[in-house]
Amino acid sequence: MDIQKIREDFPPLSRLRGGKPPIYFDNAGMTLKPKPVINSMNEYYTRFPSTGGHGRGAHWFAKETIETTEKAREKICNFINAETPSEIIWTKNTTEGINLLVNSLNLKKGDVIITTDKEHNSNLVPWIQLKKKKGIGHIAINSKGDNSFDLELFEEKMNKNVKVVSVYHSSNLDGYTIPAKEIIKIAHDYGAIVILDGAQSVPHKKIDVKKLDIDFLCFSIHKMCGPTGMGVLYGKMECLRELDKFIVGGDTVTNSFLNRVEWTEIPYLYEAGLQNYAGQIGAGAAAKYLQNISMKKIEQYDYKLNKILTKEIKKYPEIRIIGPKDPKERSGILSFRIEKEGKLLIQPQIISELLDKESNIMTRSGCLCVHSWFNSRNMDIGVTRVSVYFYNTKDEIKIFLSTLKKIMENIEKYIK
Repeated sequence: MDIQKIREDFPPLSRLRGGKPPIYFDNAGMTLKPKPVINSMNEYYTRFPSTGGHGRGAHWFAKETIETTEKAREKICNFINAETPSEIIWTKNTTEGINLLVNSLNLKKGDVIITTDKEHNSNLVPWIQLKKKKGIGHIAINSKGDNSFDLELFEEKMNKNVKVVSVYHSSNLDGYTIPAKEIIKIAHDYGAIVILDGAQSVPHKKIDVKKLDIDFLCFSIHKMCGPTGMGVLYGKMECLRELDKFIVGGDTVTNSFLNRVEWTEIPYLYEAGLQNYAGQIGAGAAAKYLQNISMKKIEQYDYKLNKILTKEIKKYPEIRIIGPKDPKERSGILSFRIEKEGKLLIQPQIISELLDKESNIMTRSGCLCVHSWFNSRNMDIGVTRVSVYFYNTKDEIKIFLSTLKKIMENIEKYIK
């Protein structure tokens, strides 16, 4: 990869503050957008702004909108190797995709769902709400000591009452990727369906839904160089056909009467109302952009940068890396705390503020929407998270490490 040439595609990287460029290490939260994606969305607004959707318009602009958005759906289908574009449903984000499933699956009292102790709130809170409404059971599989997935414990907890296994694919807390193929096989052996939260995996590695044999996959476009307010719910067609209808109205029907409705086909059945057509077009452009770079190269590059980070950070006995110590198991994420004898020395928020102030380094701090994991371990305040992507450089890593060194050398100033 020609990193310097790639960086030219991302306008924010050319900005300066205090004579210094930005160093964007908050990619697990949201990635930057390249010019081809921005241009594709501008083309919609400047050339054929119109309502697209199923059966909405017959005029020139509408036809172009429909044609372009359906091509974008095909690009996403190809990106994850789905069987057909009809298995791709547009959502606002991963959160909406999971909520759509939670409210559309035919679950009843006594059914059990399994998650883990490391789920993002988006894959925990909806299930807690469903538990209150329907009385379903909920089992959270505890991680091993190194925060990896406990496959043996998972198999022990599986039984005929477990109907859904809904788990992160790669963790936004520490970047660890679960053994998804093995988990899916075990779940299927017991007759359960599997939902993968792919928010952190889809942007960083090649995902093949056929090889995984996954039932449902939810992911966010804003984490893969695409627009905000866009997500995807993939489902096997036979699984999508089993869902109840959730949000209905315009575009979900072919005809309606005062006392009955004739429903449209999948995927439009789950895409009610006026859609984010520019966002859909941008999503397709983002998928194409990443494919042109190569998902395999992106995954390898994530590891290369994380390897440098990990090697240097391990030199500080006060810095505790969350998750497996091998960077190969943590994708492009390194989350850490500065501790002494198990007690937090510096608040993660202060570390992020110092990195930003000193060197324009942007990181994320706090509980990262995984409050339940921290609360179960009585760990207050959270972590500082560094998350890299293919447009980051080794020089940026060096600046981060030198800035962190200054913080550590003056640690007494910041002890809480």
